[in-house]
Amino acid sequence: MEANRGATESIWTKTAEVPRRSALDENVQADVCVIGAGIAGLTTAYFLALAGQAVIVVDDGEIGGGETSRTTAHLVNALDERYFEIERLHGQRGARLAAESHTEAIRQIESIVEKERISCEFKRLDGYLFGARAADAGILDRELEAAHRAGLRGIERIGRAPFTSFDTGPCLRFPDQGQLNPLLYLPGLALAIERRGGRIYTRTHAAEIKGGTQACVKTSQGMAISARAIVVATNTPVNDFVTMHTKQAAYRSYVIGVRVPRDSVTRGLYWDTLNPYHYVRLQSEADSDVLIVGGEDHKTGQAEDTADRFARLAAWTRERFPMAQRELAYSWSGQVMEPVDGLAFIGKNPCDEPNVFIVTGDSGNGMTHGTIAGLLLTDLIQGRRNPWAALYDPSRVTLGAAVRFTQENVNVAAQYADLFTGGDITSTGDLLPEAGAIMRQGLNKIAVYRDEHGVLHELEASCPHLGCIVAWNPTEKTWDCPCHGSRFTALGKVISGPALVGLAPATWRQVAARNRRSRVTAVRRRFQ
Repeated sequence: MEANRGATESIWTKTAEVPRRSALDENVQADVCVIGAGIAGLTTAYFLALAGQAVIVVDDGEIGGGETSRTTAHLVNALDERYFEIERLHGQRGARLAAESHTEAIRQIESIVEKERISCEFKRLDGYLFGARAADAGILDRELEAAHRAGLRGIERIGRAPFTSFDTGPCLRFPDQGQLNPLLYLPGLALAIERRGGRIYTRTHAAEIKGGTQACVKTSQGMAISARAIVVATNTPVNDFVTMHTKQAAYRSYVIGVRVPRDSVTRGLYWDTLNPYHYVRLQSEADSDVLIVGGEDHKTGQAEDTADRFARLAAWTRERFPMAQRELAYSWSGQVMEPVDGLAFIGKNPCDEPNVFIVTGDSGNGMTHGTIAGLLLTDLIQGRRNPWAALYDPSRVTLGAAVRFTQENVNVAAQYADLFTGGDITSTGDLLPEAGAIMRQGLNKIAVYRDEHGVLHELEASCPHLGCIVAWNPTEKTWDCPCHGSRFTALGKVISGPALVGLAPATWRQVAARNRRSRVTAVRRRFQ
């Protein structure tokens, strides 16, 4: 929820210049206040503006500065959760509605690009799902049958994906998928909103969100936005304390970009059947193509080998694409919210006023889920029926997901054991510049970071959301919560929720106690 989302930069942030907007500096009114200027927030604002609603969008970073800037921007109806699994969890009708809604999302994006004349490198192209192992042929058969039952009759099984450098073996071809450059698309969408009277304010942090007849969003700068309805589109809802965070889990996914000779790889979208799976697309540059490869997912805050993940992606890529340059042109990571039943949560926020809406649970399909949110939430706010409402209802209970629900929440509970363990280090003496670690300080733990100038910064290590002990992410140089995915800069400012505030400075008693112990240790070493 701050402009700095991490140390790495995606291909989009390195190659696109997003126009800045001003911060909100006065009290204002609107029909709808949308919090979040990513794909979900801006698409919702766009459709609301088309419907004649007065819309205000606020974001504490810049347009597209959150997870939308870290996506690989696959536009697909080939879902991360297989259709045979969607059918098991949501029934055949649910699978059909999921296919219909994601197909419509791609069509809507294409329509917006054409109508608003947005130059964002949008392309229609085929997608290919191939087996990572010979034994995965059965997965392809099941998926083909389930996808056909869901109404995607154009999907077909073919002998191999159109790579010349390696043979994938049998695969499924998904026609009419899409891709674009998200940081060219969103600025165009923002201009379209503003042309219809919408207002967008960046560097404006929503500190308090209150629904009801006097619905209001208060900013950390002291301004207030009065509205008839509020949409929270912050990747994970910052206005929900517990409920939604038991239904989904935060994962980090890793991406590399390597240059390959122009047209040496057939353009398309590609995925394998591993868990976690690999995903592949191409992006053009002046003299070459960039092969974008992602994967190596893990639960946020629960892995220490973050740098090794890029190395494993590079090894996987070079084995299959020997024409790729050795040097990585780009490397970054992003956060994905994985719902326990495979589909996003879009609608009224449970346990809240009826005029507060959320969109979360992107499940690796954030571009299409965010577009679905724009269509669905506009209907809900306008009081219109929508055939997708029940499928994406945040209050839904999916009995078939009970095992996964239990597993994820047992995993969360296990993270609280860190409250009683030792720290990563016992002294700050060996902490290198631009590195962080957890130290035990009596009954508490503190998060210590040494900046590039050698100055030590000490913070409370408990996440302000529900008290989990954060973990240092050496790749992004952030503090990540292993329970519900809140993230903070090295100096403790909140980046993403569910936490609404940053890590507090360590109390003077903790600092004094640590300094006393450090002095005693230094004296002992001197006389040893």
